[in-house]
Amino acid sequence: MKKALFIDRDGVVNVDKVHVHTIDQFEFTPGIFDLCRKYLEAEYLIIIITNQAGIAKGYYNENDFRVLMDWVIREFEIKGIKIDNVYHCPHHPEFTGPCTCRKPEPGMIIRAIGDFDLQIEECVLIGDKQSDLEAGRRAGIPPRNMLLLKGSPAESLECLPGL
Repeated sequence: MKKALFIDRDGVVNVDKVHVHTIDQFEFTPGIFDLCRKYLEAEYLIIIITNQAGIAKGYYNENDFRVLMDWVIREFEIKGIKIDNVYHCPHHPEFTGPCTCRKPEPGMIIRAIGDFDLQIEECVLIGDKQSDLEAGRRAGIPPRNMLLLKGSPAESLECLPGL
């Protein structure tokens, strides 16, 4: 049975500084490596799901996003943590119209379910906004397996769902 930890990027993996798209802007949140390590040890895949409206707004492009995320993945690897995939939504309804991937829509999660043959009832989602949790709910992740961060991951290490 395959299970995954879905984590939002801005606000969970990194400090949300709005439209972060370069390495020098990127600051990992305290505790994110420890949080991911716990799920990795429990045999979860680790998947980042992130809205990237800055692409639709023209602040940066797909290549800028890819360069940054390749660096992020390498930083996790240095810590012994494998990020299995990164799904992003480059849309924004005011600039590109509606889509099925921008959270709270479940498109990124549904795509991952198919790509990895996941047992969604066993998956966990950690986000910092209600739209993250709503995407999880719409995809079928049980409420008991979702966590809305109120601070940094370091402040939530004792109450992680699914562990």
